[in-house]
Amino acid sequence: MAKILLVEDEVNIASFIERGLREFGHEVYVAYDGAAGWELTQKNDFQLLILDIIMPKMNGLQLCKQYRQRFGYHAPVIMLTALGTTDDIVGGLDAGADDYLVKPFSFQELEARIKALLRRSGNESVHMALRCGDLVLDPPSHRAIRNGQVIDLTVKEYRLLEYFIQNQGTALSRMNLLKNVWDKDFDTNTNVVDVYVNYLRTKIDKDFEPKLIHTVVGVGYMMEA
Repeated sequence: MAKILLVEDEVNIASFIERGLREFGHEVYVAYDGAAGWELTQKNDFQLLILDIIMPKMNGLQLCKQYRQRFGYHAPVIMLTALGTTDDIVGGLDAGADDYLVKPFSFQELEARIKALLRRSGNESVHMALRCGDLVLDPPSHRAIRNGQVIDLTVKEYRLLEYFIQNQGTALSRMNLLKNVWDKDFDTNTNVVDVYVNYLRTKIDKDFEPKLIHTVVGVGYMMEA
């Protein structure tokens, strides 16, 4: 059970989603435009938000950005969109959303995504780990998005980047990275960490500013916006 904010301007869709959520035991608050949704966030501590993108007064992308700036990342956000193009999806994730659902959709799929996000939200650091500056991670696809550009990552590159963001602002030694990303004890002379850090820098830092991965002399590396 969770306290959920639903912002959807189509009354029939809002009613359909609200009924389904209540049947699963959720406490649901409904707004029919972005401005009304924003007002509700000032008065309630929601555990999850479901936002339509195209709405009057304030669209879902604007509402999501404003919510993130004010309240941070403790509550996951699902974006609803009538258009499922890459640009729409990237726009939603870049605005601070955790997931997206393309209309029309089944309620079973929506509830499954809600459950997955609420499981993760039990640990607030997981949500903080999804963003560093203008870099956003998309867990389902294991891709990064920076400044609207989708960046494909290998499994190990994704895990390394995820660990960096989970510990952003902290200087991490090579041994720390080896144990927590590779889950193995390597020969201390191995350069596997440096190799993969260079891979990441090429993909997420080379063509962007500011740089996010920094070398800490005598220690290792640190990620910081």
